Amino acid sequence: MSGETDDLPPLREIVAAFGLDAKKSLGQNFLFDLNLTGRIARAAGPQDAALILEVGPGPGGLTRALLTEGARKVIAIERDERCLPALRQIADHYPGRLEIIAGDALGADVAALAGDARPARICANLPYNVATALLTRWIESEPWPPWFDRLILMFQREVAERIVATPAQRAAYGRLAVLCNWRCETRILFDVSPSAFTPPPKVTSSVVELRPRAAPLACEARLLSLVTQAAFGQRRKMLRQSLKSLGADDAAAILAAAGVDPTARAEEIDIEGFAALARALGERRLAP
Repeated sequence: MSGETDDLPPLREIVAAFGLDAKKSLGQNFLFDLNLTGRIARAAGPQDAALILEVGPGPGGLTRALLTEGARKVIAIERDERCLPALRQIADHYPGRLEIIAGDALGADVAALAGDARPARICANLPYNVATALLTRWIESEPWPPWFDRLILMFQREVAERIVATPAQRAAYGRLAVLCNWRCETRILFDVSPSAFTPPPKVTSSVVELRPRAAPLACEARLLSLVTQAAFGQRRKMLRQSLKSLGADDAAAILAAAGVDPTARAEEIDIEGFAALARALGERRLAP
């Protein structure tokens, strides 16, 4: 079905008809380019048997591409009530294949929405103002491996670089990179020019793929989150100082147990090192 278009009105006409100007307060930038929406949809892989969750569909450009590419079902979560009539028009055109959830994705239990459907994945041009918060929530979800088999998400290029960074890219490497690459294989698929959007953002965007690892390095997500937050919260300081926020008496013991150089700084520690620190923190807190 690749390259096909539906016979609904052009998206620009729908946006004009429903008065759907993009709201900066909602992090909205509408994507009208059919070649790009189709490319993003195809990046979500074979879809004829897949359940796709989409967050922030807006007037439905990517939604239409996902359905045209053959998605068995799309569940679209949209908090902007102005967009709901346009989405319902798409749902009517694809009976039984588009479910619309009116609400805020930050408060939605997406795993429950997916239910037992497999394969299931998330494909979205995320609202920029909640993109990182949503990604972090999905990455820290339990149990693991998760209910989704991949995430295909659009971010600002700067955020995309922070997701895929390693200690070799010190400026971009941080807590987000550790969490994402601990549990997923990540890569930037392609960039999207500002001119593709209405209104055009001031920065280039990138589509990122995250595929869950079946067996991440052993440690608790909650403890890894605490360790990385402490370490990168004071990233210019040595770990023996920055980790004191976990407990003044704990930092030295944790570093020693993990075999991590106490004079190192956060951006010098790889994921294996942070996982060791998280395990050491857990053992320290369990000690009598």
